[in-house]
Amino acid sequence: MELLSPVGNFDNLIVAVQNGADAVYLGANSFNARANAQNFDREELKNAILYARKRNVDVHLTLNILMFNDELKEALNLAKFAYECGVSSLIVQDIGLALELIERFPNLPIHSSTQMTISNLAGVQLMEKLGFQRVVLARELSLQEIAYIRQNTKMELEVFGHGALCISYSGQCLFSSMVGKRSGNRGLCAGPCRLDYNLLKNGKNIDYGYLLSPKDICTLSILPKLLDMRN
Repeated sequence: MELLSPVGNFDNLIVAVQNGADAVYLGANSFNARANAQNFDREELKNAILYARKRNVDVHLTLNILMFNDELKEALNLAKFAYECGVSSLIVQDIGLALELIERFPNLPIHSSTQMTISNLAGVQLMEKLGFQRVVLARELSLQEIAYIRQNTKMELEVFGHGALCISYSGQCLFSSMVGKRSGNRGLCAGPCRLDYNLLKNGKNIDYGYLLSPKDICTLSILPKLLDMRN
């Protein structure tokens, strides 16, 4: 089992590595689902990979948004740069980009992002057939669903241990796009589900509060059950 930590800047990276993370994932200045975070420019990315790999910590780079046609060349150039710097893998949402990466960089592991919402065994088997090395499962799965997938595939699986849930399958909600022209599939979700709302029935207010906001993930209490799934 691998403990994987997100890092948003070099200070975060140092803290994660020095406190026992087996691996980290991070985004460059483009093509990642945390577009408004600090992220890493190319020189910082190179130094981050060097720092982590010298300490036997893997670095996974996120290219986890849906791409427009005119962005593919730049995304592939970023992937090439990361590959040459020694990145451990790329985490990808866009299936077209992923297939191109698998073809161009056969020695570079490609992980299917949780944004791909792989939520069942058939999805995992398809990712394996296409050449992915790891599937980051949809965050909405139950322990029983994760266990069933684990028992029926040899594919590397990753699950979130902590963090935000989406009101929809992550990345598939268009609420932010509709009300604010900011797409979750482009790393720009404004989180409108986190706001408070009135619930009306026949024109009358019958409820008020954070009616669309899901509880977030915290698996500390069920970690032993996740550990039992390793085999």
